[in-house]
Amino acid sequence: MKRIGILSDTHSCWDDRFAIHFADCDEIWHAGDIGYMEVLERLKGVCPVVRAVKGNIDSGVVSRQCPELIVFRVEDVNVLLTHIGGYPGRYSRGMPALLCDNSIKLFVCGHSHILKVMYDRDLDLLHVNPGAAGHHGWQKQRTLIKLTIDGADMRDLEVIELAGNVN
Repeated sequence: MKRIGILSDTHSCWDDRFAIHFADCDEIWHAGDIGYMEVLERLKGVCPVVRAVKGNIDSGVVSRQCPELIVFRVEDVNVLLTHIGGYPGRYSRGMPALLCDNSIKLFVCGHSHILKVMYDRDLDLLHVNPGAAGHHGWQKQRTLIKLTIDGADMRDLEVIELAGNVN
């Protein structure tokens, strides 16, 4: 059983509450638009396993160290993590084939700054967009997600709203 912390679109913003909310996590996944590498370094101080992809604003060291997408397995769940991926019924070009070819059961992406958790019946997978954890953008609410993966079971999904200022 693994507890996963998921965030996206920090845009170089660090909030000490990331560490508080993700303290019980076995892995943290960042779905792009990281900004500064310091964000990833601080996440690694919270949890030894941090998986991250670059977003469309990432350049320099972040762009060189983080791929555009990662396909991996946690417990019995195949996961695809990327920044720009679309939504069920409106996936980015080529994404449905990539999801099918890799037997993906959990698809995580960011970019839109819109928190969305949707089940795709056609592709039999859970789609998660954690919204935006940073201040840059038009979102009114900053959000994080936590999720438990136990074997093939995905459960206990928790949406965390970050109100107020950051540290």
